[in-house]
Amino acid sequence: MGDVVLASLLLPLAGAVAAAVAPARRTVAVVTAAGQTVLAVVLAVTVLRDGPVATAPGGWEPPLGIALRVDGVAAAVGLLAAVVVTAVLAHACASPASTGPATEPAAGRSAYWPLTLLTLAGLQAVLVAADLFTTYVALELLTLGAVALVALGGRGAYGPALRYLCLAVLGSFAFLVAVALVYARTGTLTLDLAAAALPPGPALTTALGLATVGLLVKSALFPLHAWLPDAHAAAPTAVSPLLSALVVKGSFVVLLRVWTALGGDAALASVLAVLATGAVAWGGVLALRAAALKRVVAYSTVAQVGYLVLLLPLVTPALAGGDGVAVDVARTAWQGVLLVLLAHGLAKAAMFLAAGTLVGVAGSGRVADLGGTAARAPVVVTAYALAGVCLAGLPPSLGFVGKWALLDAALTGGRWWVVAVLLGGGLLTAAATARVLAATLREPGPGDGPPPGTPHGREEAPGATALPTPRAGERWPALALALLAVVTCVGSAWLADLVLVGAPPGVGG
Repeated sequence: MGDVVLASLLLPLAGAVAAAVAPARRTVAVVTAAGQTVLAVVLAVTVLRDGPVATAPGGWEPPLGIALRVDGVAAAVGLLAAVVVTAVLAHACASPASTGPATEPAAGRSAYWPLTLLTLAGLQAVLVAADLFTTYVALELLTLGAVALVALGGRGAYGPALRYLCLAVLGSFAFLVAVALVYARTGTLTLDLAAAALPPGPALTTALGLATVGLLVKSALFPLHAWLPDAHAAAPTAVSPLLSALVVKGSFVVLLRVWTALGGDAALASVLAVLATGAVAWGGVLALRAAALKRVVAYSTVAQVGYLVLLLPLVTPALAGGDGVAVDVARTAWQGVLLVLLAHGLAKAAMFLAAGTLVGVAGSGRVADLGGTAARAPVVVTAYALAGVCLAGLPPSLGFVGKWALLDAALTGGRWWVVAVLLGGGLLTAAATARVLAATLREPGPGDGPPPGTPHGREEAPGATALPTPRAGERWPALALALLAVVTCVGSAWLADLVLVGAPPGVGG
């Protein structure tokens, strides 16, 4: 099975090279993503049945060689990534404008296909890397691919892409210093070996703090999220789903591994609890007030990252050798947050695809200008609504199952503040979704619709000013992802078991 792990790394890399040089780059990209989905399914089934899969390329075992390991979290997030990328590429095939402005050179837009596969390869490398240096290199590959994708939005995207790059470099530097400190103290970069050799003390606390700050910058946790809203607003429609659903998740998975391997820190966990609460509140309020549709969805991502970070203070007591209740809380919270992560990946990808399509239909990016779009694009609006249901944690959806488990963990552990965060955040998300849906259901006003000469939409006849109708390929990928975010609640027990495979002993793995 080690060959399958290597194949899951090499396939998107080879696909990226092929998509860069082959004339049929769209076909190459879609076939590569579909093949990656097959490999991800094989890995997920194998991990659930047989446990984590580990391999050492070239036969060099740690600490001399590079270690690769696929546990339940890596298998689940890898499957999420492959499915989302396949759907997004299908949308991009049907809507060339979603890969970049029509005013940009065609050569620039054609870079979308290899860059997407390069980003997928970077994320897969992040997921399977078992040593800190390989993880660092993979994070940089993931970041560079994401920054380049944002820049495809044209001249207006260069500034946000540069800000994203600068902040990501700062985060990378903090993480690299943490890696150097761990190596200086332990003589190894393999995470498990380093954790066993690094005794409690200032060095461990410093390394954990630096790694946490660096990875939280990349994950866009409040108040380190400054790059995210502008990057989403400037990125093309077929890029935003990748940023929110996948790129942010890679950094969080690394943070989760480093935090649990090094045993966490109670004082830092308290700080993270405050920041996570602030993220849910701040992101939810700004999503409710944002005038631009893509910013509504972007600020929702800020809030959802807060839910993910709630896991760290909930598992820290168990990592420190807590009692049976602490272990039960950690186990349930682990399952709940990772189900929320998977639900968010599917729903947010669907929501960004739907939002980008609605912007094209309305001819404007403002929520106030969405009147009449529900009649012209009912499938797209339905996809947006289903995604909102999942993100708000309403039944029936995978988001509901994940937040219910998180609520159960909070009640079991007496963490009433987590209960308040979950309920308040859910209400804010539901309100933001309802606001957008209400705008789409409103009758179009005299100013609604694409002005003559704008790149939004497509004219139906010479001189037509009526709202355009999206193509089938622009409608169904978003709906498919939104439906997956809802119907996967049926298989949530399977997913909950999968994410526990290879989990740290403190959470019952």
